[in-house]
Amino acid sequence: MYGGFWYNLKNAFNHKNNGLYKILAINLIVYLGLMVLRVFLTLGGAGEFYKAMMSYLMMPASIPYFLSQPWTLFTYMFLHEGFFHILFNMLFLYWFGILLNDFLGSKKLVNLYILGGVAGGFLYMLIYNIAPLFSDRVEGALMLGASAGVYAVVVAAATLRPETEFRLILLGPVKIKYIAIFYVLVAFANSAGSNAGGELAHLGGAALGYFYILQLGKGRDLGTPVQAVGRFFENLFTNKPKVKVTYRRGSSSPNPAQGKTGSKPSAGNNATVSTQEEIDKILDKIAEKGYDNLTKEEKRKLFDFSNK
Repeated sequence: MYGGFWYNLKNAFNHKNNGLYKILAINLIVYLGLMVLRVFLTLGGAGEFYKAMMSYLMMPASIPYFLSQPWTLFTYMFLHEGFFHILFNMLFLYWFGILLNDFLGSKKLVNLYILGGVAGGFLYMLIYNIAPLFSDRVEGALMLGASAGVYAVVVAAATLRPETEFRLILLGPVKIKYIAIFYVLVAFANSAGSNAGGELAHLGGAALGYFYILQLGKGRDLGTPVQAVGRFFENLFTNKPKVKVTYRRGSSSPNPAQGKTGSKPSAGNNATVSTQEEIDKILDKIAEKGYDNLTKEEKRKLFDFSNK
């Protein structure tokens, strides 16, 4: 992480290893965009168009319906419509995500969120198609929300560091393993209620979070495919600057006192190489200490790199 919460959120896509804030930013941007769109379309008498559009982004329970739009397995986990729905999802993602980021790193945090959402989506679809309770509503059932991915992060954090304590209002310090157990039990109890689809997704995400940490302890990272896909899109949309080597030459004539065979390069002969890694370190230093704390050489490298 580079600075405070708002700095990281505003610059989520400007830094590497910033997966937590990228997920938060995507969810918030999508929520605000859809909220504005819904208001304008509804006021304009096109509310049905908005609902039809959302049906192409939400996760369906019907298998044939899902096979016709498989992208919904990923799009649904970034959709919210209710304010408190996104508020609590993002709060839990942030609180438990910070802990996981510190111990596992940004990439594995993203792995957990994506895999949790996928596991939740598949469990939701599976139970809706085999449980008699849902036989009469499977065709029209749709799901949205980040809850499955968030549950994966919550349970993974509790599995990894069960004795860590969070200070809760009115309750004081509570070990996160008890928080995770409580929310899993609530999801299980409500899995036959009015929000059965969402609660089933919660359970799928929770199971994935637990299993992911167990496998990680055995040296197996289940998120390797997620990272491969992420690198593909990153390379697709990122223009990597080429490293340039610039030489500044002094006088080409040798020092008379040394003669032609004993000449040494003058003090003005130096080579400057500015790589992306060096620039990233300089940007990290700016985030931590401010631009004024850069050395003259660091400022020059940053200026040269920005003009490439």
